[in-house]
Amino acid sequence: MTTDEAMRKIFEGNQTIVVDGMSRDPGKPAHSVPAYLLSKGYSIIPLNPHAGRIAGRKCYSKLKDIEEKIDILEVFRPSDQVVDIVKEALERKDERGDIAVIWLQQGMQNEEANKLTEEANITFVQNRCMRREYKRLFPERG
Repeated sequence: MTTDEAMRKIFEGNQTIVVDGMSRDPGKPAHSVPAYLLSKGYSIIPLNPHAGRIAGRKCYSKLKDIEEKIDILEVFRPSDQVVDIVKEALERKDERGDIAVIWLQQGMQNEEANKLTEEANITFVQNRCMRREYKRLFPERG
């Protein structure tokens, strides 16, 4: 379980968020949550092989294709796909030394992925909404 203090540090110490499964549909949380974080000053990079641009941002098909340093990998994909996503993130971390946090959105959990991240010293948050947690932890920021 990630403490409130640890989550505050995640939000305060990280800037670039790759959103795996970001949606083109503004009505879906996979679009509205990253759009909210974008409005709070975070750099959002969509990872979606089915779109060219989302929210004015260039989309990428693969994690390895992203040139920028990644702080957080936020995942909006089915829980049964998370282990493969985490393995890809671990490969990238080994190659580039980035990705400090993997965050599974509310409703998504995977204990095997959690164990993999523990071994790799990556902070793992699961079954929590980044927008809700940001609003709860920083009510003064809206």
